[in-house]
Amino acid sequence: MKEINIRELEKSPVELIADGWGLVTAGNAEKFNTMTVSWGAVGEIWGKDAAFIFIRPQRYTFEFIEKEDIFTISFYGSELKDALRLCGSKSGRDIDKAEACGLTPVFVDGGVTFEQAEYTIVCRKMAGQFLDPSGFIDPSIESNYSKKDYHKMYIGEILKVYKK
Repeated sequence: MKEINIRELEKSPVELIADGWGLVTAGNAEKFNTMTVSWGAVGEIWGKDAAFIFIRPQRYTFEFIEKEDIFTISFYGSELKDALRLCGSKSGRDIDKAEACGLTPVFVDGGVTFEQAEYTIVCRKMAGQFLDPSGFIDPSIESNYSKKDYHKMYIGEILKVYKK
């Protein structure tokens, strides 16, 4: 992996997140979990390059994000779409997702990513807050929450970006 500046991404963050999906991973060498994400953003806040991720509280990864200061967001080629689909549909409480998908964990800068990642963004948590439906201006947003299980938004300072 070669370190690059976030501004050197060859693909738009919107394309990477919304179209390609990614994995958010938190934990350490002893225990970690990963999950598929297709919502999120990359930008700037409080004078820092930042990534915004959204995780529902019932997801196993939520426990790891809550405990750890560092999380990663990693992106993959289309040949791994089935692996990403599995990571979004199965719980790490029940299976070892990395093993099931043939992903090789790599430990970098206090976080966990995978050898197969085309890009990895390493982030340090700066803020976290549950989405409050009273703030939804567009009423169609509520259709994403039939169980009232609102995501928690995490804002992470981008510490490093790696390209395969």
